[in-house]
Amino acid sequence: MPILNTRSPGEPYLVERNPGYFEYRLPVSLKAVISWKGRLPLLRNERDEWELPGGKLDLGEDPAECLSREIREELAWDATVGEPFHSWVYRVFPDRHVFVLTFLATYDGVAAPAYSHEHKELVLVTPDEAHALNMPDDYKSAIRQAVVRGHFR
Repeated sequence: MPILNTRSPGEPYLVERNPGYFEYRLPVSLKAVISWKGRLPLLRNERDEWELPGGKLDLGEDPAECLSREIREELAWDATVGEPFHSWVYRVFPDRHVFVLTFLATYDGVAAPAYSHEHKELVLVTPDEAHALNMPDDYKSAIRQAVVRGHFR
């Protein structure tokens, strides 16, 4: 495996592709704003932040199929994944960044969600209630955009 030159020790996420040209080396995380009976499932992670269901894109995996798989794993739901509508780069830690692509999704089943071992807790909240929770602002922005699009009826 080739050694990657980074711009500086404090920026290991910027790698040199051509002499003097640096670009992000980013994992891709797919997230879903899921509407279920006017509610939104949120999961509490190891950093005690609330987040949308979803996860990392595997090599060669279709994004929508990846997100469907992640929702099954995290909530035990077979949700319908719609279109992507919001993206951003999340600074998890100073040396770790993730590209986040958020999709609209719905679940029409009757079973309440069951969360996996990957998270500490699950809540079902209205979009308005989500804004008072500890979560990155871009998740809140995605939820607001979903409301404007009429996703929660």
